[in-house]
Amino acid sequence: MALAFRALWTVRKGWSGSRFLLYPQHFFFCNHSSSNPLFLKLLQVPTSSIKTTLDQEMPSLQSSQLLWDSLATSLCPSSSEKARLVLEWILEKMLKENEKDHNLFSELIFLCGKLKDVPLGMRVFTSMETVGVKPTSLVFNSLITACLSSHDIVTAYSLFEIMENSESYKPDFHTYNVFISAFSKSGNVNAMLAWYSAKKAAGLGFDLLMFESLISGCVNSRNFEIADRIFEEMMISGIIPSVSVLESMVKGLCKQKSLGRAEEFIKFVLDSGWEINETMAEMLVALYHEQGQVEKMEELLETMTKHCPITTGVLSRIHCGIVRMYAILDRLDDVEFAVGRMLKQGLSFTSKDDVEKVICSYFRREAYDRLDIFLECLKSCYVLTRSTYDLLISGYRRASLHEKVDSMLEDMKSAGLA
Repeated sequence: MALAFRALWTVRKGWSGSRFLLYPQHFFFCNHSSSNPLFLKLLQVPTSSIKTTLDQEMPSLQSSQLLWDSLATSLCPSSSEKARLVLEWILEKMLKENEKDHNLFSELIFLCGKLKDVPLGMRVFTSMETVGVKPTSLVFNSLITACLSSHDIVTAYSLFEIMENSESYKPDFHTYNVFISAFSKSGNVNAMLAWYSAKKAAGLGFDLLMFESLISGCVNSRNFEIADRIFEEMMISGIIPSVSVLESMVKGLCKQKSLGRAEEFIKFVLDSGWEINETMAEMLVALYHEQGQVEKMEELLETMTKHCPITTGVLSRIHCGIVRMYAILDRLDDVEFAVGRMLKQGLSFTSKDDVEKVICSYFRREAYDRLDIFLECLKSCYVLTRSTYDLLISGYRRASLHEKVDSMLEDMKSAGLA
């Protein structure tokens, strides 16, 4: 095994050129902010004192394990070298304490991937053998993840081949998911679907994480028909879609400007008892606005109120979307009805932009008395922002309503915004 791995490392160094650009990767970097005293101390000490400080503050692995992720990823934005030294210290501590738990080695390799430090991940891997810890599929999966996060596709492929040729650490469903997820994020749909086909051919079955990656990858690359087909396969497999899957499907329908299909899908989701979140509601509202379909939005609200539970956040966005469209159309009677209905249900505006659109509609119609009533209704459920006060003052000035200007200035002062 050691000989094979040394050969793999040689291959990796020999392929460090432009070929990797064929497979662009864009991985997330998880940055956990921390008020942990040790984190703050590591920020302040010089790089040369990192390991000494860790020895003083965390005498054993058992006392430090819960901090690995937060320390390394929090340090990286300000000092990648300090973050690397933290992981080096963890490895040295594991070897010194003769650690045999392959799960800990796997976790450390995964953290190397977060820091995009493949050489250190490789070093962790080879160190396992020196203490007699045999690799597992979990360890290989972590190392493949580290390679993919660093754009090192060739090494990731080579590791997969080593797994295929082994007896004790064969590729499992996580292995295929790592590749599917990577190519989903990079937008390489052909490679993503090839790994999906390979997973099916290996008889490893379906799982939710795989479908999340497949559908989001297809939608983000505008392969909508394939996304629909994969969603159907998920339904046939009996796997219940997550909010992430549903969100991707709504996103795809909205990108296609397919309002009818989007409405059908939402009804299907509601009838199935699944969750509609605020992001989906925002996408739907934007599509209704783009197509000028306020009456259709009223129908959506009616449909949603018949299903339980729908969160107040979702309902607020639909209500606000209706109010906003009526305001843009200067349909003040409808604006006031929609606002009253929303407030009666204990909901309020979620965005100052919507409030300001209503105010602008009153100004355009020169309906100043009605505007006063609207502002009075808001007092118990919404706090005006500085920009909204500025809008009111400028509008009243244009209308030469000086008393109202003075009143707004006083209100601004009382709110601490003057």
